[in-house]
Amino acid sequence: MLGGLQARIQLGPYDPHRHTARFFRAQQDKYLPKHARSGRWAALLPAGRKGSPEARLLEQAQRPPAAPPRKLRHKYLAHTRTLPTYGAAFFQGQIEQPVRSLTSLLTHEDIPVLVAVNSNGVYVIDDTESTVLLGLLYEELSWDFGIPSDDNEDCLPCLFLQFMVVENGLRVSKILQVFSKQAMMMDTLIEHFAGDYRKRLGQETPSDHANYDYHSDSGSISLPPLSRPDSPQRRLANKLSRLALATHDGRGNLLGGAGDWNTDLNYPRPSWILPKH
Repeated sequence: MLGGLQARIQLGPYDPHRHTARFFRAQQDKYLPKHARSGRWAALLPAGRKGSPEARLLEQAQRPPAAPPRKLRHKYLAHTRTLPTYGAAFFQGQIEQPVRSLTSLLTHEDIPVLVAVNSNGVYVIDDTESTVLLGLLYEELSWDFGIPSDDNEDCLPCLFLQFMVVENGLRVSKILQVFSKQAMMMDTLIEHFAGDYRKRLGQETPSDHANYDYHSDSGSISLPPLSRPDSPQRRLANKLSRLALATHDGRGNLLGGAGDWNTDLNYPRPSWILPKH
């Protein structure tokens, strides 16, 4: 939809002699993200076949009436405002891929991701498939920032994202590690927006927001509650099965690790449960 609107805005009124399926196939990189474009073998197929990217762009261009550019821009912006990542800053990072078999253990590589941070929350997006893997509002998010030790120069800084889920009838915490050279910038921006969120609630400190108290070896730590299932902002279905997560119980004990969570000594361990929320 957005690609078609952008084409209509930039190209002007539909011209049947110029705006053909072959034209849009050649121009699709200007209007469509990489995952929505034709594959490299598509050139062997007839242009404009049903369901192809160029056919969808052509269909959008042909739609009557020819609305003025101002209305098209308004429609474009109205649609983008409904996206959970509207107004977000995007950062590059990588996450571990879950190991499900011996083959995946031998061949698995980190997944490149984009981390989108806006005034509503934090979103982890598969950069290859443009799929939102995890979306967390500030009311259900705790986080921390880790810098690798000087002993291993190959390690990247890390952003820890923590959230609560109900698993087998029990509330447990999940931890996702995002490795990125931009982790410090993510942490700073999250801190800013989380601070604004606390101010909107009329709270001065993160601990005032706690509704659930848990205990760990480092003392009593508080966690924010999960948002209500009927919350209008809960638009995303988180794809937890595609994430390598560490699971902790209410006392901070590790129930299940992901990747090298149990053995990685390159990072100072965040305080369980994570302090920032």
